[in-house]
Amino acid sequence: MPAAQSSRSSAAARKTVGAVHVARHPAVRLTANFERNLPDIEGFLTDAEAPQAYDALLDELLDTVIPNLERFPGIGRPFLAHSVRSVETSNALEALRTKLSALTPDPEALREYIFDQYLVLYAQVGMNLYLLAIKHHRQLSFDFQSHWGGTSSTP
Repeated sequence: MPAAQSSRSSAAARKTVGAVHVARHPAVRLTANFERNLPDIEGFLTDAEAPQAYDALLDELLDTVIPNLERFPGIGRPFLAHSVRSVETSNALEALRTKLSALTPDPEALREYIFDQYLVLYAQVGMNLYLLAIKHHRQLSFDFQSHWGGTSSTP
């Protein structure tokens, strides 16, 4: 009997060796927030007198970033791995962990991918990879007047 099992095992092994394993790539999906971020970046680059950089960004997203994420969804750094240096950040990250755990048990599903001068925040949930946000690294300004009511505290 063991010889019969052995020949069946060999036949099964040959079938497995001859089979071609086709890996499925996650489907990349843009969220509404990601789509809203693109005109914000375009405006930022126009204000910075670099409107041609927006076309380059779109080319980079379509030609490099999305294909990279499809092939290597874990390429980005786990977002929740950032060190916490304030109570506010700790509370925000805990709320984010709670929301993420409702979607996936993987605590590393929320990731950041940095390319050129941009940061993309994305999450892999099952076989879907959601692009959540994109920002130019200099988009956060120090224009305090427009951020905090437009009044100056100088005499």
